[in-house]
Amino acid sequence: MTNDMQTVPERLVAFLPNLRRFAISLCRSRELADDLVQAACERAILAAGSFAPDSRFDAWMFRILRNLWIDHLRRQKTAGPHDDIDEARDVSVPSGEAAAHARMDLAEVMAALQKLPEEQREVLVLVCVEEFSYRDAADVLSIPIGTVMSRLARARKNLMELTGISFGERRSPDMKGGVL
Repeated sequence: MTNDMQTVPERLVAFLPNLRRFAISLCRSRELADDLVQAACERAILAAGSFAPDSRFDAWMFRILRNLWIDHLRRQKTAGPHDDIDEARDVSVPSGEAAAHARMDLAEVMAALQKLPEEQREVLVLVCVEEFSYRDAADVLSIPIGTVMSRLARARKNLMELTGISFGERRSPDMKGGVL
């Protein structure tokens, strides 16, 4: 069965890792991310009839998840403590030395990523991790494409300053992301 012929629940199963990764980048808690993903899946299944088959499924799902996150933030203005992703110890790498370096690198990048303003972090994850075009990211976030480009440039600059790592070159607005 091709993607165009798959039902929303079938597409959801294949898309769960991407959805969870985006949720974690938004809320910085695996447990809360899992709750957001579950709620997004429930909402998508209930609204499956409103999904236009000729539109992007990933953009539709990211928008549902982001709206749930915004709703959660509004409800939790006085939120209590939550688990930090930097406490995770389940990074899997072949050797002990490589694992230690991978954990240190991951911790450094995650710490820098979490220091970014939310609007920069959202754009960075959509364009550089999820490989959305600038135009598609603008659609998901309901902002102009120039704002996506501006936020991404600031996010890259801020990450470079925080980590000392160069995060790639400029891209045209219609190109896919993928390069930090």
